[in-house]
Amino acid sequence: MVQDTTRWPSDTASTAGTPTLAGMERALLPRLAFHDQAPQEARVRVMVVDDNDGFRESLLSLLDAGGLDVVAEASSGLEALEIVDGVDPDVVLMDVRMPGIDGIETTRRLKGEHPDLGVVALSGHEDQEIVREMLVAGASGYVLKDSDGDEILNAVLQAAGGGGVLSPGVTPRVIEELTEALERERRRTRELEEAQAALVERAARRHELVARLSHELRTPVTVILGIAQTLPKTRSDAERQELLERLVSRSRDLTRLVERFELTVDAGLTEHVDLERVAREIAAANPRVEVVVNAPPPIVPLNAAAARRILEELVDNAVRFSRAETPVIVRLDLRAALLEVRVTDHGPGIDTVDRERIFGPLEQLEDLNVRVHQGAGMGLPLARTAARAMGGDVTLEASGPEGSTFLWTIALAERPA
Repeated sequence: MVQDTTRWPSDTASTAGTPTLAGMERALLPRLAFHDQAPQEARVRVMVVDDNDGFRESLLSLLDAGGLDVVAEASSGLEALEIVDGVDPDVVLMDVRMPGIDGIETTRRLKGEHPDLGVVALSGHEDQEIVREMLVAGASGYVLKDSDGDEILNAVLQAAGGGGVLSPGVTPRVIEELTEALERERRRTRELEEAQAALVERAARRHELVARLSHELRTPVTVILGIAQTLPKTRSDAERQELLERLVSRSRDLTRLVERFELTVDAGLTEHVDLERVAREIAAANPRVEVVVNAPPPIVPLNAAAARRILEELVDNAVRFSRAETPVIVRLDLRAALLEVRVTDHGPGIDTVDRERIFGPLEQLEDLNVRVHQGAGMGLPLARTAARAMGGDVTLEASGPEGSTFLWTIALAERPA
């Protein structure tokens, strides 16, 4: 095929955007040579849609000279939609800017009715939004009207074969936008994969939770049932009293287990909470618990019930795992935008490998068959869940042979200087 560097119709003199006859002759000479050499079989069928009569005629001449079969022409999108079924083109060369139904909407409708139809957009603009809208509508390519004739012919041939061509004038911008879109899609895919992995993990943990909780509930229920069945058979008041005390103890354990699940319920409902007062009320119920406050902490927006349960769980955990004669210290400190609540015990400490495991649902450091401390292992996990639901966290700050310190951090609203 004979190549030339003529840029048409912009290189030809024109009136109101229409190429002159002399200019078109110069532009078409190499195309005629191409046409003489082109094979006659399987000519690509093209419909030209453009509201500029002069430019449309220029396209007809170029396509014919390039060995393509022009089966129809239309001066508007509506006309193109009306005649397309009768002419059955392989490719539509589509002007973007037209009155009435523009090239974008015309392309969208054509592709909706004829999905295999190739559409090459022709425009005098490099507007990125127009390029994107035409491609989204279904165009196979986008070529500027002042492109070389070879570029237009190549775009038509590529569209007929199922491919696509973008004019060099718009390609870099389109590639940049597509690259950004691809990166967004990759990020979204990674997020979905992470969400799926988290979902699988939650499902596994839920299965484990149900199995362990079933065991924890069955044990006290079985004991309560056994005690209730034994009570009528007891002969002495002492035995009866002992059984009643055990019954009450087991019933309280069950009640506490159920209450722990209330930690995360409605954690988002907040009110003003005086944590120092809450800490002192909890300490008043147990002489081993001491409250240390260096400076009065501010009133904080928290769910009051959830906040109390968090502190009760931390204190209860410290009391149960400390030596009976040792104190449990609750310390409140104000640091920058955080209120820090530390609960320190004098227990045996927690091994490094177990310091995150203790926050897993139903995790306990004692095996079921040798357990010394009662409970379902739900206190710390639910305390952390509730704290995080309110914008804070519960962590194990330090642990060793002399004891452990759990830290509850509470984010404060920005205060004026």
